[in-house]
Amino acid sequence: MTQIAVLTPDPSDPSYAGQWPGVLERLQAALATEGITVEPMAWTDHIEDGSALKAFLLVLPLIVWGYHRDHARWVKACATWEAAGVRMLNPPSVLTWNSDKSYLGRLAERGVAMPRTQWVEGVTQADVDAAFDRFGTDTVVVKPRVSGGAWQTLRLSRGEQMLGAPDGAAMIQPYLPSIETEGEISLLIFGGRLSHVVNKRPVNGDFRIQVQYGGQYVALPEPPEGAWDLAQRTLAAIDEDLLYARIDMARGPDGGWLLMEAELIEPDFYLGFAPEGGRRFAQAVKARLAQAAA
Repeated sequence: MTQIAVLTPDPSDPSYAGQWPGVLERLQAALATEGITVEPMAWTDHIEDGSALKAFLLVLPLIVWGYHRDHARWVKACATWEAAGVRMLNPPSVLTWNSDKSYLGRLAERGVAMPRTQWVEGVTQADVDAAFDRFGTDTVVVKPRVSGGAWQTLRLSRGEQMLGAPDGAAMIQPYLPSIETEGEISLLIFGGRLSHVVNKRPVNGDFRIQVQYGGQYVALPEPPEGAWDLAQRTLAAIDEDLLYARIDMARGPDGGWLLMEAELIEPDFYLGFAPEGGRRFAQAVKARLAQAAA
């Protein structure tokens, strides 16, 4: 058996205490199919010193939930791990830039289709009011640039007052009605190969597709037409050494696919919908371990 480490939340943070152990169990079960065992380690225990992580053949940051609420220390931890030469996938450099949604702007500059976006350093009511006319829409979505799980994300209608503005830098986008009618789809990619596809829809009246808000998930037998093309263009534009990626997208007003997120840090892999419970992920990990040992 080969042992690797999986990074987990801060043990003093009760926010996810009832959820992450189950995710860890699913990851352990998948990796066990390829003879790989897992040592869970809280990421917050290794911010200043990466030597304990360096002892592992591979470290996966797959359950670092809560990093978006502790972003300064997260960035410092990634720098520590990179400097120490920790064998981590996805790499610490990727974990740094992918934690700030401004990366979406850079991908757009490289030709990846995404919703029109206004970037602001501190969102105000005036910013929101101007966005309706700028985008030609009556509904917008406001998101923090550093966020997770729809944290501090708002949907606002024209004339509606913004209550509880996101902290710090933010982004404003036109709301995509397709989220309610068709949902968002996620393509799960391991070792550069497509594993499975999941459709995610919000409950009636909501726009958030996360399970904590009642989101309803269904596996699709294959990507809808055009979705895989967008995922491939996204990965080509990223051009990084990735073990895993979850590419989230939704249809725009013209019916074309638009990138919503490229989740490269701690995405839910939806292993309950994966072939053989996620064995393709385990095989991708095993292949990387073999490369490291060669």
